[in-house]
Amino acid sequence: QVQLVESGGGLVQTGGSLRLSCAAGRGFSGNLMGWHRQAPGKRREWVASISSGSITNYAGSVKGRFTISRDNAKNSVYLQMNSLKPEDTADYYCAAGSGSIFRSTWFEWGQGTQVTVSS
Repeated sequence: QVQLVESGGGLVQTGGSLRLSCAAGRGFSGNLMGWHRQAPGKRREWVASISSGSITNYAGSVKGRFTISRDNAKNSVYLQMNSLKPEDTADYYCAAGSGSIFRSTWFEWGQGTQVTVSS
């Protein structure tokens, strides 16, 4: 079982940046990892995935603005978010999964970190 703890959320103005971190427990380095988000009143949506070899995939709404990365030595995965928009406001969740960056099953979730983008 992989335990995940997110951090780095907060309040930022439109156009600003935030970097989310996810600290993972044992067994992290071999896992597909991803970030998801859930806005108020909406369903949770996938944001980005990264393979154990750091191959990445992004949702169209964040491509070119967000960057997912990982440091297997530190058991951590990151989400650098630039050019933030009010519609990026959501709770962001780190997840561990299986499969590929194009088709994944998520089996472990963090508790989430809140991101608010003011207009």
